Amino acid sequence: MQTFFVEIKCALGRTYEVANALAQAEIASEIYSIAGHYDILAKFYVGKSVDIGHFVGERVHVIPGVVDTRTIIAFKAF
Repeated sequence: MQTFFVEIKCALGRTYEVANALAQAEIASEIYSIAGHYDILAKFYVGKSVDIGHFVGERVHVIPGVVDTRTIIAFKAF
């Protein structure tokens, strides 16, 4: 299992719409509203054979209202 986080920047006024779309797609294990350069932080788990770049491009970037993303790959939990 691979764990990664995606910070998501949303178009103005569309943060809740993007968060709801993520929740309805059931692809993120956790979704948080955050402050700063990005609006949402989402946590994902995928199988070892899944290409994270393709996953983000094909499952997250396609959500209407997503303007930019930043992916953080986690290696080990302490």
